Amino acid sequence: MRRLADIAIPLALVAALLVAWEIACRAMHVPSYFLPTPSAVGAALAAQAPALLASAWNTLAMALSALAVAALIAWPVALATALSRAVERAVAPLAVALQVTPVVAIAPLVVIWAGLDHPQRAIVTLAAVVAFFPLFSGALTGLKSADPDLERLFDLYGATPLQRLWRLRLPSAVPFLLEGLKVAAGLSVIGAVVAEFVAGSGGAQGLAWKILEAGNRLRTAEMFAALAVLGLLGAGLHLAVNAAERRILLRWRGR
Repeated sequence: MRRLADIAIPLALVAALLVAWEIACRAMHVPSYFLPTPSAVGAALAAQAPALLASAWNTLAMALSALAVAALIAWPVALATALSRAVERAVAPLAVALQVTPVVAIAPLVVIWAGLDHPQRAIVTLAAVVAFFPLFSGALTGLKSADPDLERLFDLYGATPLQRLWRLRLPSAVPFLLEGLKVAAGLSVIGAVVAEFVAGSGGAQGLAWKILEAGNRLRTAEMFAALAVLGLLGAGLHLAVNAAERRILLRWRGR
């Protein structure tokens, strides 16, 4: 019953907001190009469903590719950083600088380097840059979060560095790795959309291009439909990662 209420209450709030939006637009005769009614957005969503789903798949594929690339780079770098203070002093400032640099500032360079005929490469690269820091930070924090008492116990038994890493530090890092992955998954979608906006090319055919195309034609209802699909895509990815996190943590705690 409680789980049903957790689902019903947000849905009721969304329904109330949509009804208020519909009534306000009709009562004040708001032009459709300025703010379409939810019914107009629903009609556009139904009419453009196949194209929007194809664009959503392209955006999701680029976001997941970027997430995989970022993880393959961030986790080994975090491991090397956690094991060596010299590496940490060298890498940490660069990671922070990469995090605070706006992706739109480096996007033109990445687009040129990737090749104007390959916008997907540029988009995946830029989204990976956005997703890198949460993965790196979560892994580094987790690898350095082992219980000090267990560290002393490993010292007492004369554990080798490899045994300490495999049996203590990596298991201690699992929750942090998953939390960083959850944050990075959402950021990878944001990065893919922003990168496609900046790339300014329809070659990728993602949701960002659908929004740009509809905006240039003042088809505001189609813009809102694409935004709705994008929101559902981000929410679905977050729920999937969250469910995987709960399942993995249950098994991890059991062990």
